[in-house]
Amino acid sequence: MLLSIKAAAITCAVIAGGLFFLVGLANLVFPSYGSTLLDMGASIYPGYTGPNGVMSVVVVTLYASVDGLVGGAIAAWLYNAVARGGHASTPKM
Repeated sequence: MLLSIKAAAITCAVIAGGLFFLVGLANLVFPSYGSTLLDMGASIYPGYTGPNGVMSVVVVTLYASVDGLVGGAIAAWLYNAVARGGHASTPKM
């Protein structure tokens, strides 16, 4: 059985973006919550400087969503390539 690349990409985008969104909002209420994760995001995503306010939550959510979208698509494509045993057929999106 092959994976839908589109569905896997969207699912990973929602999970990654949702994770950073929820942790970012929780960090606004409880400043010590999730600061390590948000600092890691600051080291990965250009333009995001860490937990500074609502705009920073939006920025890191967008970055994480795009990151999850690309990562999910690559993971599903790689899974399909291995599951097919290297055959050249392409799954339907």
